Amino acid sequence: MPKSLEGYYQETGRSGRDDGEGICLAFYAYEDIEKLEKFSKNKGVAEQEIANQLLMEVVSFAESAMCRRKQLLHYFGEIYPEENCGNCDNCLHPKTLIDGREYVDLALEAVLATKQLCKAKHIVNILIGKMSSNIKSYKHNELEIFGKGMEESEHFWDGVLRQMLIERLVVKDIENYGILKITPEGQKFLKKPYAVMVAKDADPEEGDDEEMLAGGGARTSTTDKTLFSLLKDLRKEIARKESLPPFVIFQDPSLEDMAIQYPITMDELQRITGVGAGKAQKYGKPFLELIASYVEENEIIRPMDMVVKSVVNKSGLKVYIITNIDRKISLEDIAIAKNLTADELLTEIESIVDSGTKIDLSYYLNETIDPYHMEEIIEYFEEAETDSVEQALKDLGENEYTEEEIRLVRIKYISEVGN
Repeated sequence: MPKSLEGYYQETGRSGRDDGEGICLAFYAYEDIEKLEKFSKNKGVAEQEIANQLLMEVVSFAESAMCRRKQLLHYFGEIYPEENCGNCDNCLHPKTLIDGREYVDLALEAVLATKQLCKAKHIVNILIGKMSSNIKSYKHNELEIFGKGMEESEHFWDGVLRQMLIERLVVKDIENYGILKITPEGQKFLKKPYAVMVAKDADPEEGDDEEMLAGGGARTSTTDKTLFSLLKDLRKEIARKESLPPFVIFQDPSLEDMAIQYPITMDELQRITGVGAGKAQKYGKPFLELIASYVEENEIIRPMDMVVKSVVNKSGLKVYIITNIDRKISLEDIAIAKNLTADELLTEIESIVDSGTKIDLSYYLNETIDPYHMEEIIEYFEEAETDSVEQALKDLGENEYTEEEIRLVRIKYISEVGN
């Protein structure tokens, strides 16, 4: 997602020039917004507030049921007199809106009941009555509010909380791990509730695909689900032979990209998300053979036959990181030297390792991570079906382990067993 509506507007303006047709597809997931929020964590308070305000404008635009053209032009000070442009997803497929004041009131009660010390996901789990390790440890399943919103889905409550953020009824405290705090406006709402319109739509899980935001409005997916399933089966078979967790071979995003791009050569495989030369050489051959056979049998026209994919060259930064890790330079010093946040540096290292390059972070981990924690995390990934850091944090316990610890040890594990 772009960091602002200005950025979004600039990107959409690059198509449709010289009387050509322009089709805009915006793929929206709130997890992307949370990542962007974390990137602004190390900025000054004023800068953070501006960045978060711009992000909330993007969220508001994405979640809105209003005509996209009308809302976008209004943001830039122009008036579009029509109510329906007849071209965007909201005009072609209007969302059902309901007065959500009772839902907002219930969510605010849950925030108060947890003393304004919990993140949005935790609040949603309380509302739908979903047990988790955190719910148990804090005994929040004993709260009167627990399970009061179970008639609605997790997806619906996510939307309610995001609308509350847009309406400034709650604010997310990024400095404190994104916990929700009730604003003065939220306090006013509790005293005198008023209409807050929320979308009452089917969960995305009920359909097969992501929904387009600003294009033709139809549901679409570019991933070949049959091929994706075949690739997962092949990965499982290789993982069983190698006695490794499947994600060590190739991760799901890599398989998904293969099921979009249909690579059939080593060179094409190395253009796939999360696949570097090392990983391509080590595990690529059977996957390429499967894809080539599938493409031929189904007479598929591949995207790679039609366009030349441009790749941003980040090799300079990657070489710098690898070289300095070899020299046993602390990660803090590497980040400072390249003006990166800790999160950005970890993301770069994860990308290097996930692509098949071996990196030895032992010198850093031995100084910064408790040996018992390291052992526990490695044991977890040896048995895990997914390398999801979020899932590991939930399963191992957010009170005892940090996200950074899990990410670092995951890097060590994948580097040692997979590369």
